[in-house]
Amino acid sequence: MTRSFIIGLLILFTQTVIAQLDDPVLFTVAENPVRLSEFQYIYDKTNGDKADYSKASLQEYLDLYTKFKLKVQKAREMKLDTIPALQRELAGYRQQLANAYLIDRQVTEQLLKEAYERTQQDAEISHIMVAVNANAAPADTLKAFNKIKEVQAALGAGKTFEELAKTYSDDTTTKDKGGKVGYITAMMPNGFYGLETAAYTAPLNKVVGPVRTSLGYHLVKVHNRRPARGQMSVAHILARVKPNGYTDDQAQKVINSVYEKLQDGQEFDALAKEFSQDKATANKGGFLGFFGINQYEKPFEDAAFALENNNDFSAPFKTSAGWHIVKRLEKKEIQPFQQEKARLDQKIKSDSRFQLAKQAMVSRIKKENKFVETPQTLWAFRDTLSSDFLTFNWLAQEKKPKATIFKFGDDFTASIGDFMEYAQRSARQRINLGRQGKTPAEVANDLYNEFVQEQALAYEESKLEEKYPDFKALMREYEEGILLFEATKILVWDKASQDTAGLRQFFKTLDNKYMWEERASATHYTLNSEAIGKADEIRAFIGKNSPQKVLAKFNTDGKTLIEAEEVLVEKGRNSIIDEMDWQAGNISENQSDAQAKTLSFTKIENIVPPTPKTLREARGYAVADYQDYLEKEWVASLKEEYDVKVNKRVLNKLSKK
Repeated sequence: MTRSFIIGLLILFTQTVIAQLDDPVLFTVAENPVRLSEFQYIYDKTNGDKADYSKASLQEYLDLYTKFKLKVQKAREMKLDTIPALQRELAGYRQQLANAYLIDRQVTEQLLKEAYERTQQDAEISHIMVAVNANAAPADTLKAFNKIKEVQAALGAGKTFEELAKTYSDDTTTKDKGGKVGYITAMMPNGFYGLETAAYTAPLNKVVGPVRTSLGYHLVKVHNRRPARGQMSVAHILARVKPNGYTDDQAQKVINSVYEKLQDGQEFDALAKEFSQDKATANKGGFLGFFGINQYEKPFEDAAFALENNNDFSAPFKTSAGWHIVKRLEKKEIQPFQQEKARLDQKIKSDSRFQLAKQAMVSRIKKENKFVETPQTLWAFRDTLSSDFLTFNWLAQEKKPKATIFKFGDDFTASIGDFMEYAQRSARQRINLGRQGKTPAEVANDLYNEFVQEQALAYEESKLEEKYPDFKALMREYEEGILLFEATKILVWDKASQDTAGLRQFFKTLDNKYMWEERASATHYTLNSEAIGKADEIRAFIGKNSPQKVLAKFNTDGKTLIEAEEVLVEKGRNSIIDEMDWQAGNISENQSDAQAKTLSFTKIENIVPPTPKTLREARGYAVADYQDYLEKEWVASLKEEYDVKVNKRVLNKLSKK
């Protein structure tokens, strides 16, 4: 053993000791260490401005993080980290996170072409969104992620997308429509690249996600894609309906008369100035200017984009504002790539998807990692190529040659065999380059440059944990979050909903925790147009008789003059009944529906006093309580199962007050 080797070992040992002294172990769970840096990182991130490092605050968070680590330890012992689906999910997240760290690897040209290709189509989508701020604390992010995964699980269990959107989506503009967004087009606003990607790449009518945007997590369903509508410049004439204009019949008559004048050859501008009730555009001949999809109501958009020629005008149509006629002034078609490039380039440079050109990034990677090429190896390979290289027929050698073609640092070597495999995978590109008139050697050069770029990016990505402690921390957070979610699902959530006997026994211990308020047993009567004239007679009979006798008396000869619906309503839950004096026998005021030509009222049959809810009636609340109970029991058992040791000296040093 040489003197220099011994000195080297001593230096390495000393560096390791110093590193451990700088980052001591704060606590262990089953002998697995959690270092100070990890705890401090997660404490700062979770508490933000409230991270005051007080003794009470540190102790509170230490308790929380210890419980978290106990659950993760259990998940690992359950070997949940070996489940292929979870491994794929983690790999997918790592790829997304790596893209965020290596965004400057994106080539401007690639992004431009992607954006341009997407602008060729409009995509019709629905989504379910769970809101969470892009800079939210890990706990909030995990909570949102867990919620979207629960929604995803409900989809898998048979719930419909529309039903879940109405129940869970935080997007107030679409949730009541079952998550229906309508058609969107590229490029979407900054922060929505993931949603845009899903809209343009997901299979039709398949739910994909979770997709993360600046607003939160999304599940996305693509209904259709159509050729992009682009933009249209139009003018319109509006006959507005009440409350700010005509009745519907009057508005329709006005717009029809204007339409006849247009057909007779009168000028659109003059008619707009005379008749349009859109004050903002009437004096400009109804001029609205250019607009794209989803800016106006669907009937307006459809009518405008259906016009085939400039100066064509539509037949009258209706929107929520009233009756319109729209005139096409100019259609702005999507221009060839070279003409659209400048506009897209400006957008991309202000978008989060873009940082620096890929080539600049690759050059930096080469420089930092001592990139060394062996060009003679490539030259020798090029000399063997014939025109067959520019066809699908060309295949790499079955026995992969090992001669080095380039290296990164001391730990990564690419062989000529690796490059051959890459060239075989790139058959379409080889053919296309050949069609451009390039020789096999020139095509090999182009492919080689792209192969180097690909491997450079892959090499850089493999070093992210070493180079970026926060990347390593995020990956740890996500991996442990997935494990925690899966373990909790198995041991708490699924058990709470599936353990019928345990839930029934637990419900007994709640001691009538869930109660019905005072309720009214009532009958809601609806009289059709033939029965309205007998309303007083019918009300008088209803006041003294049961619903069965009422229907038997008045619904005769096969005619249904009266419909009766029996309801049981809790106080404060029905606007009609709540306005009544809560006494059996009372009947509400008449309510007329002119459009349906019906009259209705409600009779209180009897008052039901407060009573305990059954397990069936309170199941949702009971399951939630049972989950809390099971989780507390689980944590208690984990504390018994695994030894937790806290280094009080390290904790006390961290405290600032």
